[in-house]
Amino acid sequence: MTGIVVATGQVSEDFFRDRSGGGCIEENRLFCPGWVIENADRYLGPTLEHLLLVGSAVIVGFGLAFWLAVLAHRHRWLSSPFLAATGILYTIPSISFFFLLLPLTGRGMLTAIIALTAFSLQIIFRNVATGLRNVPDSVRTAAVGMGLTGRQILWRIEIPLALPEIIAGLRIATVSTVALATLAVFANGGGLGGEIIVGSNITFKTGIIVAGSIAIVMAIAFDGLLLVAGKILSPWKRATP
Repeated sequence: MTGIVVATGQVSEDFFRDRSGGGCIEENRLFCPGWVIENADRYLGPTLEHLLLVGSAVIVGFGLAFWLAVLAHRHRWLSSPFLAATGILYTIPSISFFFLLLPLTGRGMLTAIIALTAFSLQIIFRNVATGLRNVPDSVRTAAVGMGLTGRQILWRIEIPLALPEIIAGLRIATVSTVALATLAVFANGGGLGGEIIVGSNITFKTGIIVAGSIAIVMAIAFDGLLLVAGKILSPWKRATP
Protein backbone atom coordinates (compact mmCIF):
# COMPACT_ATOMS: atom_id res chain seq x y z
CA MET A 1 0.00 0.00 0.00
CA THR A 2 2.82 2.41 0.89
CA GLY A 3 4.56 1.68 -2.40
CA ILE A 4 1.39 2.48 -4.30
CA VAL A 5 0.92 5.80 -2.50
CA VAL A 6 4.56 6.76 -3.04
CA ALA A 7 4.36 5.89 -6.74
CA THR A 8 1.19 7.91 -7.10
CA GLY A 9 2.79 10.88 -5.41
CA GLN A 10 5.78 10.73 -7.73
CA VAL A 11 3.58 10.67 -10.80
CA SER A 12 1.53 13.56 -9.47
CA GLU A 13 4.65 15.70 -9.14
CA ASP A 14 5.39 15.12 -12.82
CA PHE A 15 1.84 16.09 -13.64
CA PHE A 16 1.99 19.34 -11.68
CA ARG A 17 5.28 20.16 -13.35
CA ASP A 18 3.75 19.55 -16.80
CA ARG A 19 0.61 21.58 -16.15
CA SER A 20 2.45 24.77 -17.09
CA GLY A 21 1.85 23.82 -20.72
CA GLY A 22 -1.14 25.14 -22.64
CA GLY A 23 -1.26 28.47 -20.80
CA CYS A 24 -3.04 27.10 -17.70
CA ILE A 25 -0.50 27.97 -15.04
CA GLU A 26 -1.69 31.54 -14.68
CA GLU A 27 -5.22 30.71 -13.54
CA ASN A 28 -7.26 27.95 -11.96
CA ARG A 29 -9.21 26.48 -14.86
CA LEU A 30 -11.52 23.51 -14.87
CA PHE A 31 -10.49 22.43 -18.35
CA CYS A 32 -7.52 23.44 -20.48
CA PRO A 33 -7.73 22.43 -24.19
CA GLY A 34 -4.19 23.61 -24.85
CA TRP A 35 -2.80 21.27 -22.21
CA VAL A 36 -4.80 18.38 -23.67
CA ILE A 37 -3.39 18.99 -27.14
CA GLU A 38 0.17 19.14 -25.86
CA ASN A 39 -0.22 16.01 -23.70
CA ALA A 40 -2.59 13.89 -25.79
CA ASP A 41 0.05 11.19 -26.33
CA ARG A 42 0.23 10.43 -22.61
CA TYR A 43 -3.26 8.84 -22.79
CA LEU A 44 -2.51 6.38 -25.61
CA GLY A 45 -0.75 3.79 -23.46
CA PRO A 46 -3.27 3.89 -20.58
CA THR A 47 -6.17 3.65 -23.05
CA LEU A 48 -4.70 0.54 -24.67
CA GLU A 49 -4.06 -0.96 -21.23
CA HIS A 50 -7.65 -0.22 -20.26
CA LEU A 51 -8.94 -1.94 -23.40
CA LEU A 52 -6.79 -4.96 -22.59
CA LEU A 53 -8.07 -5.09 -19.01
CA VAL A 54 -11.71 -4.85 -20.06
CA GLY A 55 -11.43 -7.23 -23.00
CA SER A 56 -9.55 -9.90 -21.03
CA ALA A 57 -11.86 -9.73 -18.00
CA VAL A 58 -15.08 -9.79 -20.04
CA ILE A 59 -13.95 -12.63 -22.31
CA VAL A 60 -12.77 -14.81 -19.43
CA GLY A 61 -15.78 -13.87 -17.31
CA PHE A 62 -18.20 -14.66 -20.09
CA GLY A 63 -16.58 -18.03 -20.73
CA LEU A 64 -16.75 -19.03 -17.07
CA ALA A 65 -20.24 -17.65 -16.42
CA PHE A 66 -21.66 -19.15 -19.61
CA TRP A 67 -20.55 -22.68 -18.79
CA LEU A 68 -21.66 -22.33 -15.19
CA ALA A 69 -25.09 -21.25 -16.43
CA VAL A 70 -25.28 -24.14 -18.90
CA LEU A 71 -24.27 -26.58 -16.17
CA ALA A 72 -26.88 -25.11 -13.82
CA HIS A 73 -29.46 -25.35 -16.61
CA ARG A 74 -28.75 -29.06 -17.00
CA HIS A 75 -28.61 -29.69 -13.26
CA ARG A 76 -31.07 -27.27 -11.65
CA TRP A 77 -29.87 -27.96 -8.10
CA LEU A 78 -26.58 -26.21 -8.97
CA SER A 79 -28.30 -22.93 -9.78
CA SER A 80 -28.60 -21.68 -6.18
CA PRO A 81 -25.00 -22.50 -5.15
CA PHE A 82 -23.60 -20.90 -8.30
CA LEU A 83 -25.77 -17.84 -7.86
CA ALA A 84 -24.71 -17.50 -4.23
CA ALA A 85 -21.01 -17.94 -5.03
CA THR A 86 -20.98 -15.37 -7.81
CA GLY A 87 -23.07 -13.06 -5.64
CA ILE A 88 -20.52 -13.19 -2.84
CA LEU A 89 -17.74 -12.28 -5.26
CA TYR A 90 -19.83 -9.43 -6.66
CA THR A 91 -20.52 -7.91 -3.24
CA ILE A 92 -16.87 -7.73 -2.15
CA PRO A 93 -15.82 -4.05 -2.18
CA SER A 94 -13.80 -3.55 -5.36
CA ILE A 95 -10.70 -1.93 -3.85
CA SER A 96 -10.67 -4.50 -1.04
CA PHE A 97 -10.72 -7.28 -3.62
CA PHE A 98 -7.63 -5.87 -5.34
CA PHE A 99 -5.75 -5.65 -2.04
CA LEU A 100 -6.83 -9.16 -0.98
CA LEU A 101 -5.37 -10.58 -4.19
CA LEU A 102 -2.03 -8.78 -3.89
CA PRO A 103 -0.40 -11.35 -1.53
CA LEU A 104 -1.48 -14.16 -3.88
CA THR A 105 -0.88 -12.79 -7.36
CA GLY A 106 1.29 -9.75 -6.73
CA ARG A 107 1.00 -6.28 -8.21
CA GLY A 108 0.26 -6.14 -11.91
CA MET A 109 -2.31 -6.60 -14.63
CA LEU A 110 -3.01 -10.25 -13.72
CA THR A 111 -4.38 -9.23 -10.32
CA ALA A 112 -6.60 -6.62 -11.94
CA ILE A 113 -7.95 -9.06 -14.55
CA ILE A 114 -8.76 -11.69 -11.90
CA ALA A 115 -10.70 -9.17 -9.82
CA LEU A 116 -12.55 -7.70 -12.80
CA THR A 117 -13.42 -11.19 -14.05
CA ALA A 118 -14.88 -12.10 -10.67
CA PHE A 119 -17.07 -8.99 -10.68
CA SER A 120 -18.50 -9.85 -14.11
CA LEU A 121 -19.55 -13.41 -13.24
CA GLN A 122 -22.75 -12.59 -11.34
CA ILE A 123 -24.23 -10.37 -14.05
CA ILE A 124 -23.46 -12.69 -16.95
CA PHE A 125 -24.45 -15.86 -15.09
CA ARG A 126 -27.86 -14.48 -14.11
CA ASN A 127 -28.68 -13.36 -17.63
CA VAL A 128 -27.54 -16.54 -19.34
CA ALA A 129 -29.43 -18.68 -16.82
CA THR A 130 -32.55 -16.53 -17.15
CA GLY A 131 -32.41 -16.65 -20.94
CA LEU A 132 -32.15 -20.43 -21.01
CA ARG A 133 -34.89 -20.80 -18.42
CA ASN A 134 -37.27 -18.58 -20.38
CA VAL A 135 -37.23 -20.77 -23.48
CA PRO A 136 -40.82 -22.10 -23.76
CA ASP A 137 -41.29 -25.76 -22.81
CA SER A 138 -43.40 -26.22 -25.94
CA VAL A 139 -40.37 -25.40 -28.05
CA ARG A 140 -38.26 -28.00 -26.26
CA THR A 141 -41.04 -30.58 -26.59
CA ALA A 142 -41.28 -29.93 -30.32
CA ALA A 143 -37.50 -30.28 -30.66
CA VAL A 144 -37.56 -33.62 -28.83
CA GLY A 145 -40.38 -34.74 -31.11
CA MET A 146 -38.18 -33.92 -34.11
CA GLY A 147 -35.51 -36.25 -32.74
CA LEU A 148 -32.97 -33.66 -31.54
CA THR A 149 -30.60 -34.67 -28.78
CA GLY A 150 -30.10 -32.66 -25.61
CA ARG A 151 -26.90 -31.12 -26.97
CA GLN A 152 -28.58 -30.20 -30.25
CA ILE A 153 -31.51 -28.62 -28.42
CA LEU A 154 -29.10 -26.55 -26.33
CA TRP A 155 -27.04 -25.19 -29.24
CA ARG A 156 -29.69 -25.01 -31.96
CA ILE A 157 -32.75 -23.99 -29.97
CA GLU A 158 -32.15 -22.78 -26.44
CA ILE A 159 -29.02 -20.65 -26.83
CA PRO A 160 -30.27 -18.85 -29.99
CA LEU A 161 -33.57 -18.04 -28.28
CA ALA A 162 -31.73 -16.90 -25.15
CA LEU A 163 -29.37 -14.59 -27.06
CA PRO A 164 -31.24 -11.34 -26.27
CA GLU A 165 -30.89 -11.94 -22.52
CA ILE A 166 -27.31 -13.15 -22.93
CA ILE A 167 -26.30 -10.05 -24.89
CA ALA A 168 -28.09 -7.81 -22.39
CA GLY A 169 -26.06 -9.29 -19.54
CA LEU A 170 -22.86 -8.98 -21.54
CA ARG A 171 -23.58 -5.31 -22.20
CA ILE A 172 -24.13 -4.55 -18.52
CA ALA A 173 -21.04 -6.50 -17.47
CA THR A 174 -18.85 -4.79 -20.08
CA VAL A 175 -19.92 -1.25 -19.17
CA SER A 176 -19.45 -2.04 -15.47
CA THR A 177 -16.00 -3.47 -16.15
CA VAL A 178 -14.94 -0.32 -18.01
CA ALA A 179 -15.74 1.68 -14.89
CA LEU A 180 -14.23 -0.78 -12.40
CA ALA A 181 -11.04 -1.11 -14.44
CA THR A 182 -10.08 2.43 -13.40
CA LEU A 183 -9.40 0.96 -9.95
CA ALA A 184 -6.72 -1.34 -11.37
CA VAL A 185 -4.21 1.42 -10.58
CA PHE A 186 -4.31 0.34 -6.92
CA ALA A 187 -2.88 -3.02 -7.97
CA ASN A 188 -0.43 -1.42 -10.42
CA GLY A 189 -2.51 -2.97 -13.21
CA GLY A 190 -2.41 -0.02 -15.59
CA GLY A 191 -5.35 1.55 -17.37
CA LEU A 192 -6.89 5.00 -17.19
CA GLY A 193 -7.10 4.97 -13.40
CA GLY A 194 -3.51 6.15 -13.17
CA GLU A 195 -4.28 9.26 -15.20
CA ILE A 196 -7.39 9.93 -13.12
CA ILE A 197 -5.34 9.84 -9.90
CA VAL A 198 -2.61 11.91 -11.49
CA GLY A 199 -5.22 14.50 -12.44
CA SER A 200 -6.73 14.66 -8.96
CA ASN A 201 -5.58 18.20 -8.22
CA ILE A 202 -7.88 20.65 -6.44
CA THR A 203 -7.29 23.47 -8.92
CA PHE A 204 -6.59 21.58 -12.15
CA LYS A 205 -9.14 18.96 -13.20
CA THR A 206 -8.24 18.57 -16.87
CA GLY A 207 -6.53 15.20 -16.32
CA ILE A 208 -9.61 13.76 -14.61
CA ILE A 209 -11.93 15.09 -17.30
CA VAL A 210 -9.85 13.68 -20.17
CA ALA A 211 -9.26 10.23 -18.64
CA GLY A 212 -12.86 9.99 -17.44
CA SER A 213 -14.18 11.04 -20.85
CA ILE A 214 -12.11 8.36 -22.57
CA ALA A 215 -13.57 5.74 -20.23
CA ILE A 216 -17.11 6.98 -20.88
CA VAL A 217 -16.63 6.92 -24.65
CA MET A 218 -15.14 3.44 -24.37
CA ALA A 219 -18.15 2.20 -22.41
CA ILE A 220 -20.60 3.72 -24.90
CA ALA A 221 -18.68 2.22 -27.82
CA PHE A 222 -18.65 -1.27 -26.29
CA ASP A 223 -22.34 -1.02 -25.46
CA GLY A 224 -23.18 0.10 -29.00
CA LEU A 225 -21.15 -2.68 -30.60
CA LEU A 226 -22.80 -5.33 -28.43
CA LEU A 227 -26.24 -3.85 -29.14
CA VAL A 228 -25.63 -4.09 -32.89
CA ALA A 229 -24.21 -7.61 -32.50
CA GLY A 230 -27.34 -8.65 -30.60
CA LYS A 231 -29.60 -7.38 -33.36
CA ILE A 232 -27.56 -9.13 -36.02
CA LEU A 233 -27.52 -12.44 -34.12
CA SER A 234 -31.24 -12.23 -33.28
CA PRO A 235 -32.91 -11.13 -36.53
CA TRP A 236 -36.30 -12.50 -35.43
CA LYS A 237 -36.44 -9.83 -32.71
CA ARG A 238 -36.60 -7.18 -35.43
CA ALA A 239 -39.46 -8.86 -37.25
CA THR A 240 -42.80 -7.06 -37.21
CA PRO A 241 -45.50 -9.06 -35.34
